[in-house]
Amino acid sequence: MEKFLIAGGRRLQGQIRISGAKNAVLALAPATLLAPGIHRLGNVPRLRDVMTMIELLEALGCTCRLEGRELLIDTRSISSLRAPQEIVSRMRASFYVLGPLVARYGYAEVSLPGGCAWGPRPVDLHLTGLQQLGATIEVRDGYVIASATRLRGTRIELRVSSVGATGNILMAAALADGETILHNAAMEPEIVQLGEYLRSMGAHIEGLGTPTLRIVGVSELRPASVEVIPDRIEAATFLIAVAATEGEVTLTDACADHLTAVLEALEAAGCSITTTASSITLRMETLPRPHPISTAPYPGFPTDVQAQWTAFMLRAPGTCRITDTIYPDRFQHIPELQRLGARLERQGNSVLVHGGYPLVGTRVVSRDLRASAALIIAGLIAEGWTEVIDIHHIDRGYEAIETKLQALGAAIHRVVQGD
Repeated sequence: MEKFLIAGGRRLQGQIRISGAKNAVLALAPATLLAPGIHRLGNVPRLRDVMTMIELLEALGCTCRLEGRELLIDTRSISSLRAPQEIVSRMRASFYVLGPLVARYGYAEVSLPGGCAWGPRPVDLHLTGLQQLGATIEVRDGYVIASATRLRGTRIELRVSSVGATGNILMAAALADGETILHNAAMEPEIVQLGEYLRSMGAHIEGLGTPTLRIVGVSELRPASVEVIPDRIEAATFLIAVAATEGEVTLTDACADHLTAVLEALEAAGCSITTTASSITLRMETLPRPHPISTAPYPGFPTDVQAQWTAFMLRAPGTCRITDTIYPDRFQHIPELQRLGARLERQGNSVLVHGGYPLVGTRVVSRDLRASAALIIAGLIAEGWTEVIDIHHIDRGYEAIETKLQALGAAIHRVVQGD
């Protein structure tokens, strides 16, 4: 097992490159199952979750090769329609293979998913959508078993704007017979890129980036290539980390248009921000002002940045409220931040942050991916040394995070526990 050791109190400054978006890769890779042939994904980050998705595709019979930042996926030799529990249990995004398998082969067995150990994140929206497209769904021995002679286009209204359900339905409908209208669809950039990729494969899709998608199914799709968009959550995390240390940073290969809500919140907290088509520069010269946020579906403030913002607001003298409307129990970082001295009050799906008090380094436990990022930010601003254990979570979604922070001047080291 590995851990991070962090010495706080250093101002971060410099330039780093933002990696390709994890959540985009995890949708694009399963989409390759829809068309036999060799697909190319560029700008792919080397992350634990990406490796898990490659392992899953290979278990289905695909041949995958990751060279540098290029991932080649050969889907011509699918030999299994069963996504095994030992892989799917590690990552919820594995469930994305359900729609493509049913659409192309008329059958799939996919284990109920796993991933971060917080909160109920049901897959009922995925299953209801596929049922409305004509699939027969059965849950047996922990597996979702779906079958259909051919899916049929229909009108679907999502109860909530779910990224995962939107992606699964979008992929399945691309090969369905007839027209599908999907209302209350997710508008996240990763879903937009998935739709654009499907269009490059020959799918007929309208309305990307809006709450209503129109998909006219086709009989077959063809392989395609795509360059993965920048990871907006990684970008937000580094911007917040630098702001928390009253530093300055330029992020290259970053897309400001995908981060409007986060950039507005940072400016409200006192940051100076300038952007270009492919870069974001942030400068912070004072302590931040307390600024409340409430998470919302895109283009609102991302739930995946809620924990990091909470850590940031510990630097802001005063009190503000952080509310998560997407996942009301996504607060496993709270008790660990309190171990560092944070003054936080949990109130339902909100937390009151009483900022401006010093944090003191100690040993904390990484509970999930984004909570891990929040603990690293807290360690960067705490007095003394902070030890973050169980950091395998962070490797699921951040590519060499300690190397990038070191490039900005952070004193952070990855060590084997026991060293």
